[in-house]
Amino acid sequence: MHNQSFVTKFILLGLSQNPNVQKIVFVVFLFVYIATIGGNMLIVVTALSSPALRGSSIFFFLAFLSFLHVCFSSIITPKMISDSLSERKTIYFQGCMVQIFAEHFFAEVEVIVLTAMAYDRYVAICKPLHYSSIMTWRLCGILMGVACTGVFLPSMIQILFTFQLPFCGPNAIDHYICDLYPLLKLACMDTHIVGILVVMNSGFFCIVILSLLLISYSVILLSLKTHSSAEQWKALSTCGFHIAVVILFFVSCVFEYAGPPTTLF
Repeated sequence: MHNQSFVTKFILLGLSQNPNVQKIVFVVFLFVYIATIGGNMLIVVTALSSPALRGSSIFFFLAFLSFLHVCFSSIITPKMISDSLSERKTIYFQGCMVQIFAEHFFAEVEVIVLTAMAYDRYVAICKPLHYSSIMTWRLCGILMGVACTGVFLPSMIQILFTFQLPFCGPNAIDHYICDLYPLLKLACMDTHIVGILVVMNSGFFCIVILSLLLISYSVILLSLKTHSSAEQWKALSTCGFHIAVVILFFVSCVFEYAGPPTTLF
């Protein structure tokens, strides 16, 4: 596939073309972004500086997850905030490719970290006597290394496919960020096959990881049958927040990237 693109920049249509709505978007998202960065960095600093928390693998994962949230938010939100006050919301072709790669890379690393956190909770609840010997710093480092290297290739493959598509006509993206499906609609060719590859890559990835997480928590819940009510409540309370994050994250991921390709174009 040869790239015959004549488009050097794209126009992001954003959430609204109404100037009053754009001002509201600016205020809301600026506040949310500052709160997100401040809250997550506070978690990172607390987890790394507190001796009581520094020795716990779950807080290591939490700190790493918070750092990923900061990176992910910083790729999307600052551009969106500045565009909300700009009359012409443009992004260069190369910048669009970088944004797509980075958002998919950090999102997929977050997925792996959530899986590692589920495994951590499984060991803590089902094998408490062996927790310290299993969840070592070495294992935590290996898991994070695997997370970063394991998702680099799938993210890069998607970008390579997208980079080779010809864009020679409309350049207005009906979105507030550069994302794969809105971008594929602008390509000057049939992108049905590429859409299927996206579903196989991102969608299948989401479904597999979600299935592993559901199996993990099913095993945890089954193991709690033999525990007392107090122990069951304590175990569930430690997993509640993680389960809520998993549900919110994966429901949106599955709906966005695992739908039938024929409905996406």
